[in-house]
Amino acid sequence: MPGVAPRQAGTRPPAALGDNDPQPTSVLAEAPVTLSINPPAGPPPAAPAHDSPHDTGSQSSPTTSGRRTSSRTMGRGRLGAGLVEVPVVPVRDPASAVLTDPAVSENKRFCSNCSAEVGRARDGRPAATEGECEACGNPFNFRPRLFAGDLVAGQYEVLGCLAYGGLGWIYLAKDHNVSDRWVVLKGMIDTGDATSMASAVAERRFLAEVEHPNVVRIYNFVEHPDPKTGNQVGYIVMEYVGGQSLRQLALEHHRETGRAQPLPIGQVIAYGLEILPAIGYLHSVNMLYCDLKPDNVIQAGEQLKLIDLGAVRQTDDYESPLFFTLGYSAPELATEGASIASDIYTVGRTLAVLSIEFSGYTTRHKYTLPGPEEEPLFALFGSYQRVLRRATHENPALRFTSAEEMADQLTGVLREVMALGTGRPRPGVSTVFALETRTFGSGMVVGESGSLPSPDPMQVATILPLPMVDTHDHAASTLASITAAEPAELLAALASAPQDSIEVRLRMVRARLELGDVRGSQRELEAARRLVTDPADWRPDWYQGLIHLAMRQHNEAAQAFDRVYDAVPGEVSPKLALAVSAEYAGNYFGAARYYELVWRTDRQWVSAAFGLARVYLAQGARASAIEVLEAVPDTSSQYVAAQVAAIKIKIRPTETAGVAEHDLHDAGRRLERLSLDAERRASLSAEVLEAAYQWVRAGRPGAAPPGTAGRAVLGAQLTERELRFGLERCYRALARLAGTVEQRHVLVDRANAIRPRTLT
Repeated sequence: MPGVAPRQAGTRPPAALGDNDPQPTSVLAEAPVTLSINPPAGPPPAAPAHDSPHDTGSQSSPTTSGRRTSSRTMGRGRLGAGLVEVPVVPVRDPASAVLTDPAVSENKRFCSNCSAEVGRARDGRPAATEGECEACGNPFNFRPRLFAGDLVAGQYEVLGCLAYGGLGWIYLAKDHNVSDRWVVLKGMIDTGDATSMASAVAERRFLAEVEHPNVVRIYNFVEHPDPKTGNQVGYIVMEYVGGQSLRQLALEHHRETGRAQPLPIGQVIAYGLEILPAIGYLHSVNMLYCDLKPDNVIQAGEQLKLIDLGAVRQTDDYESPLFFTLGYSAPELATEGASIASDIYTVGRTLAVLSIEFSGYTTRHKYTLPGPEEEPLFALFGSYQRVLRRATHENPALRFTSAEEMADQLTGVLREVMALGTGRPRPGVSTVFALETRTFGSGMVVGESGSLPSPDPMQVATILPLPMVDTHDHAASTLASITAAEPAELLAALASAPQDSIEVRLRMVRARLELGDVRGSQRELEAARRLVTDPADWRPDWYQGLIHLAMRQHNEAAQAFDRVYDAVPGEVSPKLALAVSAEYAGNYFGAARYYELVWRTDRQWVSAAFGLARVYLAQGARASAIEVLEAVPDTSSQYVAAQVAAIKIKIRPTETAGVAEHDLHDAGRRLERLSLDAERRASLSAEVLEAAYQWVRAGRPGAAPPGTAGRAVLGAQLTERELRFGLERCYRALARLAGTVEQRHVLVDRANAIRPRTLT
């Protein structure tokens, strides 16, 4: 907290690319920093509930928002949430992983007390693996303490060293007491290092309780005498995970591509969706991971596991040394200590390092992300950048409130990324917004030039989906019991609610909008804002955007919806709202971009299809508009409306192009397949035949594709005489269906006028 001075126990900067280590190193290779944090004044915040362990070999599928408690068990699918294929990493034979010549590279040798460089070759002297720090006199020893054949605690037979980590050597062993299973022994850097020993004690105290398929399992804590001093050295006994770390996978990808190319974004997001349930589980049992980075996550087969639990601490622990890594750690760690928010930060930084060429992540961008003008991936996938930006926000209170909430949004972003990349929709169900129950813009009349006018802003403001009711709101049960359907009745019921709350006020905002009372809506929203206690609550901004839309303040609406997009970047609703705001402002390029994001991700959002068709037509892209409307699925309630709009656009000439013969044939075929009532069919048939009639009278300006010439349109050959007969039949059919005598007379006169001259 402010005014609390941390006790720094050791700082180790990231290793440089090209280290001669037992494991590959690069900008993804790091060593931890340790801090001791004094307890803050007042009680620490309580950790929210998160997911519990679930079956090994399955994929968590987060489906609830950060405001709602989750069930204690969850189903799992394969790595990638069933949306993206992630290459399988073969499980390595444990014996083949043993190092033949274990050694710590010089550039990873630092004093555990003052962080000075130690064990380096200087002035012709060879590097020393054991000695004393020249700066503070603290002893150091980077040699392994266990060797092949050593029997630890009478049951663990050592086979050799696997790797050197931030807190010491890691050994492979066989557990002779449990079916000779493979285990890993994690030792200390130096038996005299109090900080490292304190970390080991902390692990022994509570880590044996951790049980999650994505977290390495701790079996035991044992001691073994140091071969040189005879002092007892502590070792953590944990399960063997035979795969590759995400750092190694990234480096292997670099080698395969021949250049410093990040991992594919879909694969990185899949990793994030596997990591977050594990982090959330730790939070649910009041633990913080603290030191997430690519080194500490291993993929084996189709599963990820968090390893190296040396930095894990309990949420109310403000005394133990704090371990973290530069470039991944949150800026507030040194003053406020670790928290759920700081763990969320490390997830965001880990995903950023894996997915972009993040060369300045420990220097120029130590606590920031590059912008879309600097990083092409962020320009292409803006929603992904917004997820990372919120996860790594400088203000901890504005980050995701839980690992589960971040996973929800990251899943939505993955759906969007895969839809854009494959051309196949990837629909999903939102946990924070209701479904689109009504469509705006579908009832518009196609103009004479084939244009589609924008829908009424007030109508849009009352159709855009609402945020779901926060079940923790103390008036939530009251809201659930209200059955009033009309806005006036709903307002009366809300006014008599026994308790005032944010949710009550927000529902009043919408009810007053539906009544056309924009000023009243603004007053209700101001009352709701006064009740807000969570700085990350984005709902008032959503309703402010709706009010601005209703007032035709399109730029202000876009600003409000953009703030919502920042908060929930995996959601469809903010993008739809931004699209229509841009359309009203005349920004057709921006509108098309957002409409397309929505439509390509989920074909259930038919408002986006009509919006995309409108802005395409406004830009002269007639064929693209027709293609979008024809892609509306036949399961949609707006399927007929979309097909009718497409037919009308086909038969309307534009300023730059006339109607082509194949458009007339296609319009006729599509009309014949539609299920329409008699009056609507006759009316639309008349429009199609009238377009064909004008086309013939204009001298057949559109060339027909091969094989289509001479074919009939709605049963009428493309000749002036046959089209006149066809129009006459349509007008007489409409006359029989007319609702008034005056309408009948007009239609009969039109039929008589268009009928060609005959003998009878």
